[in-house]
Amino acid sequence: MQFLFWLSFMFVCYVYFGYPAVLTIWRRVSGRPVEKSYWEPTVSIVIAAHNERQNIEKKLANCFSLDYPRRKLQIVVSLDGPTDGSECVMWKYAKQGVELVYSRQHTGKAGALNRAMRRATGEIVVFADVRQMFHSEAIRELVANFSDNSIGAASGELLLMDEAGREATTGVGLYWRYEKAIRSFESDIHSVAGATGAIYAIRRELYEDLPEDTLLDDVLTPLRIILKGRRTVFDPDAKAYDTVSCCPLAEYGRKVRTLAGNYQLLKYAPRAVVPWRNPVFFQFVSHKLARLLVPWALVVLFATNLFMLRGMYVLTFSMQIAWYMSAGAGYLLSKRDIVMPILAPDEGKRAA
Repeated sequence: MQFLFWLSFMFVCYVYFGYPAVLTIWRRVSGRPVEKSYWEPTVSIVIAAHNERQNIEKKLANCFSLDYPRRKLQIVVSLDGPTDGSECVMWKYAKQGVELVYSRQHTGKAGALNRAMRRATGEIVVFADVRQMFHSEAIRELVANFSDNSIGAASGELLLMDEAGREATTGVGLYWRYEKAIRSFESDIHSVAGATGAIYAIRRELYEDLPEDTLLDDVLTPLRIILKGRRTVFDPDAKAYDTVSCCPLAEYGRKVRTLAGNYQLLKYAPRAVVPWRNPVFFQFVSHKLARLLVPWALVVLFATNLFMLRGMYVLTFSMQIAWYMSAGAGYLLSKRDIVMPILAPDEGKRAA
């Protein structure tokens, strides 16, 4: 029991603390900086949307305001079976050069991207979501990475902003900062295990059609590129902006989708778990697959602790009980839209 307890404890600690520590040392010993240089290849911005009538015009205005030669910028919007009249809004932008790909059936984001890519003509393709806005220099910064021939994909940085217009530092915002730090370390060593769906770019010739039930296109596509021998890097100078989730339940839904997508990767990219075929095997296992095992490790940690209620193990059990009770309380409070100031000071002040 003691062996299983400490094995589970060390595994959880490694996933969230040990792995970042390993990356920190590894990067200092053998980092691989990108030979970034500014140039102006043709670029296609691909936007997949379902029912986004309320947001699509704001997104297109953002695309028109980007600091990149308009004659070298193609904008392709792929509408995936909308039922809110999005296509009626889009027709008026055809005169401004926006290309519309329309499907009557709602097949999912992967299908929408596949259809859009058949229309894309740019040397570099930038994938974007409707809700997030690009910084004016975002395209230039992303494209500059591709002057390095080893680069096959480049991910930008998504900044989660609070209601005051500052980068969020509590809850989801704090965790996202932690996640971006890990991606930055991985990028400096070789490649990130996935891109940021709201802002990432690839060389068009490296794209492969996605299975229509793909959950994480922003992980599967970059991973396929890595398996072809190119790098996928993270560039914090290419920025996009979004707001933090309106409620914890919305973020929970996204996390469930992400974890389910990680399982799906094993089906659609089986070579990723073959050490001699995947140049970022260690990063992929530590960052993506190990997190899938953390819940099971926590179950083992709790169960074995039940059989060792003596000495220091009474304290560890009490800490686990307190942790799960606070998580349960947080869940119940979130369902009632109640914010605890002690857990989220900024939100608490706004609520007051």
